[in-house]
Amino acid sequence: MSESDNSIRHDAAQTPGSLWELTLLFLKLGSIAFGGPAAHIAMMEDEVVRRRRWMTRQEFLDLLGATNLIPGPNSTEMAIHIGHRQAGWRGLLVAGTSFILPAALIVTGFAWAYVRYGSIPEVRGVLYGVKPVIIAIVLQALWSLTRTAIKTKFLAALGIAAVVVSFLGAHELLVLFGAGVLVGIARITWRQIESGRRLCSLLSPVPLALFFQSSATTAATASFGLWPLFLFFLKVGAVLYGSGYVLLAFIRADLVERWHWLTESQLLDAIAVGQVTPGPVFTTATFIGYVLGGPKGAVVATLGIFLPAFFFVAVSGPLVPRIRRSATAGAVLDGINTASLALMIVVTYQLGRATLVDLTTIALALTSAVLLFRFRVNSAWLILAGAITGWLLYR
Repeated sequence: MSESDNSIRHDAAQTPGSLWELTLLFLKLGSIAFGGPAAHIAMMEDEVVRRRRWMTRQEFLDLLGATNLIPGPNSTEMAIHIGHRQAGWRGLLVAGTSFILPAALIVTGFAWAYVRYGSIPEVRGVLYGVKPVIIAIVLQALWSLTRTAIKTKFLAALGIAAVVVSFLGAHELLVLFGAGVLVGIARITWRQIESGRRLCSLLSPVPLALFFQSSATTAATASFGLWPLFLFFLKVGAVLYGSGYVLLAFIRADLVERWHWLTESQLLDAIAVGQVTPGPVFTTATFIGYVLGGPKGAVVATLGIFLPAFFFVAVSGPLVPRIRRSATAGAVLDGINTASLALMIVVTYQLGRATLVDLTTIALALTSAVLLFRFRVNSAWLILAGAITGWLLYR
């Protein structure tokens, strides 16, 4: 270890973050952190490593690696990890809650306005302009994540298969865990998943049959209640890997298609609100909870979606060194991430069909895509421009 690293480590040990410092830092980040998990994590690195020197860059990267091996929202889990590292259990709760709370309150305010004024033309106009921009943002996220996640031909083939079975009606959880199991088996059996020579033997009729559910059992409408709402978001928070956009696949499959609690339009509105507000994308659950069950629904949905993150960080934090050394765990994670991208592709296609309904929305989506891919324009500015455009068109 270099002398400079020792110096930074010494400084970090001498200046631990107090509970009050953690509270102020993550309240601030939760209020201004636009741009998605990658932007959130970059801001945390600047504050925690460069400015405050609470930990070294390598220690920060170790925690970041751990968040990729557990389900849940990565940037929120990073906040929880940092809090736990600096102030133990109290820091874990303070940092995570402080990062989530501003976004949850802002989203609740939007949800209240949406429920009360959602039928007013001006509000519809804003959402009309924002939704096509959201499609472009999701496409950009898909492109960048796919380039990182698809490391081998085996994973590329697995991703295509996951897209196909998702379109055919496979359950999201089985797609995710099935992909992870397949890659794990390949890793253990052949140690060279790049070859993919025995993929066909893995994709036998028996495991494939487990992917599909009877439409008669999944299409039935379920009665809404706060407890089922809590359990749904608890399940999602406990199993969801990958970008927060994968959340959309779960919401659409259960709340729109199976239980009919939400309409396609309400789902798109929830996505739009999640994008125009700072903090975790998972606060989309807060918006949906309010729309379905008022303030109590917002609280229940928020608790459900974020509770698993606190649990997984508390359990996995001490195990970080062992997890990072496991080649098999990394292979399984590769499979899960590939399946997550497949779910994102399917849900983006479905949402695109509902959003791009005329020349104006198509033009907004294409223009946003060009500005994102070619000129790297901040997505927050594009969302603002889309909102203004939609509002002007509806005046």
